[in-house]
Amino acid sequence: MAAALPMCYHGAISKRECEELLGKKNKDGAYLIRDSETIQGAMCLCVYKQRVVYTYRLLQTHTGNYTLMAAGGMKEIFFKSLDELVRHYKRKNQGLAVHLRHSVKRKTALLIQPRHAPEPSASPRQHRGVPEEDHDYENAPASEYVEVLPP
Repeated sequence: MAAALPMCYHGAISKRECEELLGKKNKDGAYLIRDSETIQGAMCLCVYKQRVVYTYRLLQTHTGNYTLMAAGGMKEIFFKSLDELVRHYKRKNQGLAVHLRHSVKRKTALLIQPRHAPEPSASPRQHRGVPEEDHDYENAPASEYVEVLPP
């Protein structure tokens, strides 16, 4: 079972939304974690200091550990959970622009729900007496398929 995500994790919010949330808090050391917009699977630890948001890339190893992408000369440290990583960077002088002090918590729970197959009764094709397996894509009015003609 996967570990619960910390309340400071906001998921797929944009850099701009992140900066707005941290700006509203307006406290040095305010922080949140969000998904990276540029690297799939990576996250960002965003920290506010003197009206500037510093962004640090968080990566998860194939073993499930988390690490802050280290700059030159910084030792890479691995953590078993995001909570453990946050606890570490709450201590002063750990390499961030400012130590983590004020968590910006998300307002709603993040739930990852499995995709469900559409209910059979929801199909308009069945109401017309056409079995769901009998696809007639060629005559479907809203078909996503495009007819390709030979040259």
